Amino acid sequence: MKRYWLTLKLFWETAIAAEMEYRLNFVLAALSSIGNLAGSLFGLFLFYRNGYTFAGWRWEEALTVLGTFTILQGFSSTFLVPNLNRIVDHVQRGTLDFVLLKPISSQFWLSARTISPWGFPDLVFGFAILGYAGLHLQLGVTNYFLSAIPLVFGLISLYSIWFMLGATSIWFVKIYNVTEVLRGLLEAGRYPMVAYPTAYRFFFTFVMPVAFLTTVPSETLLGRGDLTWIVGSGGLAIALFMASRVFWRFALRFYTSASS
Repeated sequence: MKRYWLTLKLFWETAIAAEMEYRLNFVLAALSSIGNLAGSLFGLFLFYRNGYTFAGWRWEEALTVLGTFTILQGFSSTFLVPNLNRIVDHVQRGTLDFVLLKPISSQFWLSARTISPWGFPDLVFGFAILGYAGLHLQLGVTNYFLSAIPLVFGLISLYSIWFMLGATSIWFVKIYNVTEVLRGLLEAGRYPMVAYPTAYRFFFTFVMPVAFLTTVPSETLLGRGDLTWIVGSGGLAIALFMASRVFWRFALRFYTSASS
């Protein structure tokens, strides 16, 4: 385990040093995040401007969902996009051969090889929104601590789904659009699940578990989270993570190296 931590430290130090050579990109990323956040806030405001509220969700409570969604966006831009979207490139160019020959887990290498600081603004803005909403709702430290549990489970679930989609590139080489479809579906997490009709709620809970990524952590933060949903979020995260490991080993059985 110590070897993995040292390797991760080396990976990220190198990646950040390389990215910081283009500091203007960070400014542009921050401006882009501000624009996206402004658009999200405006979209949410349109629902509430005439006194309308989602069933059981006041304005500040709905903001906690948006804040959680923004954190997920930052997590994706920082860790998932720069790593998992490159699995396709490794398969296309044959460089996956070199990854498999390394004395380290290939899934770990593909998942943590680099990091992009351009997602940091979304992480900061997401936590800022949660802080603002919590201040107005008078939430305590305990609320934030408890909500971190399903939030971490949600991050694990999102990673696992993303990785399995990336692993399908072994069969279908050109699947760049698949992750874009996933990101499009995740857009539904901007709002509480009660904002959608029953059929959509079922889909975003049991087919594409968007509800476990944003709504469940937000309800836990607000102190009305059901233990069943929190446990379910944990069970889902563990199941998806184990499935990603099994699926990756299965996919490698069909990988034809560039040298063969």
